[in-house]
Amino acid sequence: MPIAPDAWARAVEFTECMSLTATARSVGDTLRQEVLVDGRHRLVTDEPGELGGTDIGPAPHELLPAALAACVAVTIRMYARTKGWALGELSVDVVYDNKSTPRHFDVTINLPDGLSPEQVRRLMRAAETCPVRRSIEAGMVFDEHLPHERQAA
Repeated sequence: MPIAPDAWARAVEFTECMSLTATARSVGDTLRQEVLVDGRHRLVTDEPGELGGTDIGPAPHELLPAALAACVAVTIRMYARTKGWALGELSVDVVYDNKSTPRHFDVTINLPDGLSPEQVRRLMRAAETCPVRRSIEAGMVFDEHLPHERQAA
């Protein structure tokens, strides 16, 4: 069932105006972190064995390309639904060069066969609106601080 075009606009607006929170808590004296995202979802990060972790989850820096790949795929799928286009199989591969300056993302979007050139063009344009990509492109500002009660001590 297609999503109405105004639903697409509301989804884009919703993701652009909300604040997101994540809290990481160390598990004992390990490199493993249990992360709570927006109070609803849990995930685990860890480091590989050669860095002293147990490798039971992705390393934190591995979540950035994973988030970008998932966001692009979801954004494309949501747009296709607004148009009533059945996509079938869709995948997005992201290769992240975290050593280059500036950092580099190589994003390969694997669309199914049978789409018209106009559909492909529009889906690729939709991919550019992915909120993760837009956040990365906009740049970031970090405000790191201790809790107020800790600062007073």
